[in-house]
Amino acid sequence: MNQRATRQRRAVDAVLAEVDDFRGAQEIHDVLRRRGDSVGLSTVYRTLQALADSGEVDVLRGADGETRYRRCSQGHHHHLVCRDCGRTVEVEGPAVERWMDSVAARHGFHDVAHTLEVIGTCAGCHPG
Repeated sequence: MNQRATRQRRAVDAVLAEVDDFRGAQEIHDVLRRRGDSVGLSTVYRTLQALADSGEVDVLRGADGETRYRRCSQGHHHHLVCRDCGRTVEVEGPAVERWMDSVAARHGFHDVAHTLEVIGTCAGCHPG
């Protein structure tokens, strides 16, 4: 982590540490404002981008196009995301990793990276 640990950074970190699901910058900013933390929305966006760039948070683009952020476990993983409530489950995907490596090699690609989010409806939101 090469970003300075400013008061604003610590405030954003604190919000991320308290939530289990992906949150947008506006949602995080709203929490900070309700707490009385004076952190500007643009600072929240910059902080989240820096955290994403350093690999400290995972990034997910929601169905609405908004970018959402969440602290996740270490190591490569994928997500199951409920389209209704936003519940997120981290999953490993060894079969996906083998497939990706195979496809990349077949096309002569090296040093590949990927993200995978599976969007569905969780058991709590599913009507039947």
